[in-house]
Amino acid sequence: MQLKDKVVVVTGGANGIGRAMCRRFAAEGARGIVVADLDEANAAVVAKEIGGLAMRVDVAVPDELARLVARTTEAYGPIDLFCSNAGIETGGGLDAPVELWQRIWDVNVMAHVHAARAVLPGMIARREGYLLQTVSAAGLLTQMSSAPYSVTKHAAIGLADWLAITYGDAGIKVSCVCPLGVRTNMLMSTDDPIAVYLRNNAVDPEQVADTIVAGLAAEQFLILPHAEVAEFFHRKADDYDRWLKGMRRLRDSLPGMPAPTVTPVW
Repeated sequence: MQLKDKVVVVTGGANGIGRAMCRRFAAEGARGIVVADLDEANAAVVAKEIGGLAMRVDVAVPDELARLVARTTEAYGPIDLFCSNAGIETGGGLDAPVELWQRIWDVNVMAHVHAARAVLPGMIARREGYLLQTVSAAGLLTQMSSAPYSVTKHAAIGLADWLAITYGDAGIKVSCVCPLGVRTNMLMSTDDPIAVYLRNNAVDPEQVADTIVAGLAAEQFLILPHAEVAEFFHRKADDYDRWLKGMRRLRDSLPGMPAPTVTPVW
C-alpha cells in the first residue's frame, strides 16, 4: 500500500506510536486522517497539525467504533487503512483482579474485533482495504511481568492471523506491528522491571512509523521495528523448551521481578 491519497483511521492517535503514524501518514500524502483517542484534547492537537479530523473514541465500546467508521466515511469517503493502535498495559499475574483482566481484554483484543466488524463490510464490498494492528513483541514472545498484557497480545496476533487467512482472498490486507521497547509514556513512566530492561534498546515512535510505512508498502504481515524480535521468534519456534528455559534465566536475572506466587481463591 502506498499512502498517497488514502483515507486512514488511527486509534490511539493522540500520543506515542499513534501520533507518529498520523504525522508520517500525512507526510506521505494521505488524503484524510482521523485521529481517534480517549484523549480528545491531544487528538485535536495532532489533527490540527496534520489537517485531519479528531474524534473522542473508547475503542472498547462497539457503538463508538461503528460511529468512528461512519463519521470518517462521511467526512472523507471509504476507509482505505484502519489502524487499530490503541492499547493499554498493566502489570500483574494470576492474582490481577478480574476487572483488570476484563478491561485489558476489551481494549487489547475486543477493540480489534469491533473495528474489523465495523470497517470490513465496506472494504469487502470494494474488494480492497487494509487493517493495521499495533500488537507487541509480547504477542510473539511474552511479557514476563504481566500475564494480562502477554495473554491479550497473543490473542491479538491470533485474531490477525485469522483475519488474514479468512479475508485475504477478498482483497483485505492485514499487518501486525510488533515492537519491543518504544519511547512512549507507556514505557518511560513506569518502574516495571521489564520496562526498565527494554529501555536499553528502545526506539523512538518515529522510527516505528518509518518501519510501518515500509511494511505497508511491502504488505508484510509482521512488521518488526526491532530486527532481533525475528531472531527470538525463530529461536522460540525452533526449540520451544530451550526458549522457555532461557526466558526463566532472564527473568531470574532482572532486578525487581516479583516472586511467582498465587493467592488461594478459596
